[in-house]
Amino acid sequence: MKALIMAAGEGKRLAPFTENTPKVMLRAAGLPILHHILLELRKAGIKEAVIVVRHLKDQIIEYFSDRQKELGVKISFIEQKEESGTGSAILAAESEFANLEEHFITLAGDGIIDAGMVKQLIRESEGEISIAIKEVQDPSQYGIAIVKDGRVVEFEEKPKQPRGKLTNISLYCFRSSVFEKIRKLKKSVRGEYEIVDLFIGAKAIEVEGYWKDIGFPWDLLEVNSRLLENMKAKREKIENSTIKGKVIMEKGARIINSYIEGNVYIGENSVIGPNAYIRGDTSIGKDCHIGPGSSVKNSILFDHVNAKHLTYIGDSIIASNVNFGAGSQIANYRFDSKEINVHTERGLIGSKRNKLGAFVGEGTKFGVLSCVMPGKIVGSNCLIHSNVIVNQNIPSDSDVFVKQQLEITKKEKR
Repeated sequence: MKALIMAAGEGKRLAPFTENTPKVMLRAAGLPILHHILLELRKAGIKEAVIVVRHLKDQIIEYFSDRQKELGVKISFIEQKEESGTGSAILAAESEFANLEEHFITLAGDGIIDAGMVKQLIRESEGEISIAIKEVQDPSQYGIAIVKDGRVVEFEEKPKQPRGKLTNISLYCFRSSVFEKIRKLKKSVRGEYEIVDLFIGAKAIEVEGYWKDIGFPWDLLEVNSRLLENMKAKREKIENSTIKGKVIMEKGARIINSYIEGNVYIGENSVIGPNAYIRGDTSIGKDCHIGPGSSVKNSILFDHVNAKHLTYIGDSIIASNVNFGAGSQIANYRFDSKEINVHTERGLIGSKRNKLGAFVGEGTKFGVLSCVMPGKIVGSNCLIHSNVIVNQNIPSDSDVFVKQQLEITKKEKR
């Protein structure tokens, strides 16, 4: 069976991380999200995948072209042109599936799934279209399927007063005749083929297993915890250190005179210590250095991140090539212990977390004794100068400093 994976979107809600990286290539537990998805598809028996690309497509093509043997999946790529939306993405790949006699799987490339739900969808699918649905705690954040006698009868898009909790998780089983049906759809006011219109009357299969849509940056933290929990321990060079939990260390990684507790991933050639403290579910990319007196808690650090002197990073996501000056801090807790809200391109969003740090874009530098308050977004290529307290979002390519007026007087002679 073949799979069609939609990976063309820009992922504006995941900014600043998607400014320079496709959203499907954002990392958790040391690997891109799409890599984890392909591993699960292979476990489900999928041996061939077509990936629909557009935004920063070269990064996706280069990475996965070199890893087909490792993944055990034959991979090809199709570019989605100007038109947006799920329907257009599926139509872009028609030439790869039009003559297929059996069903094929279609899914989003930015949501974590497990192999069991793919197997269940394949096993229980009926007719031309079957869709996977799953109960969620907060249906107001999703497209909700109203189901009667195992068939979809209606959809509600992010309803304020939902009539159910079963969400469409963008995992489908189609026959090739679906392409003709998509073309017959009328485009919406957004100029897109609204594919949910196809699903009225489709078989709805409530699947079991883990699924997480990565809509906002903090969703990566949950996904990271889940993935680390299921990984096997792997040790490299550990010197005079206390390890309480599981470490997954890549080639050349070192832990020196440090304290580790929790499930922690450490990438190639990264150095922890001496005298560093890493805790919680934390992933650290390659060529990073967490040095003396620095602490990282329940966070994701991409590649080439340096926090060498007395830095604290808590419940945060830090993009590649970020440098923290001595004594720089990321706060992750409100004085009133309430939920931390984040200003996004969609307005103020509740994170449903009372511990949440910062989201820092690629190439940003922090001066000594700088600080970022909870839930703040700092864009890419920023300079946060010494003693700055970041208490609002900072757009990319910003230079942020505080004006300081020194008063100098002569000491009185005794």
